[in-house]
Amino acid sequence: MTGRRYYLTKIGDWQRHASRFSNSHWLALQNSSESSTPIIVLIEADEGVHLALEDDKSFEPLPHPLAQKQISGTAQDALSAHGVSSGATTFEAAEAVSRVHPLLRHRIF
Repeated sequence: MTGRRYYLTKIGDWQRHASRFSNSHWLALQNSSESSTPIIVLIEADEGVHLALEDDKSFEPLPHPLAQKQISGTAQDALSAHGVSSGATTFEAAEAVSRVHPLLRHRIF
């Protein structure tokens, strides 16, 4: 069974794991093409992959979009250029970045 989860990471770290994902969509958070460019990514994968990503210090998992839990200060700072304010939830952050990349919008099927 696959699930979806939002993470903050870097392009190079995403590339290391990308072959294990069922699907993923990301947005660069800085104008750069280097592997160290920070990104927000929505990853669809099985539970084992998500558990491995949670253990990888280069991935910051964001709270479940419907949990009504605030994203970290680090995540808020990284996403502030897209209108994500202090105290925002993952749902609010996803709505903000989906204005640039519509496939990052939280959806329930």
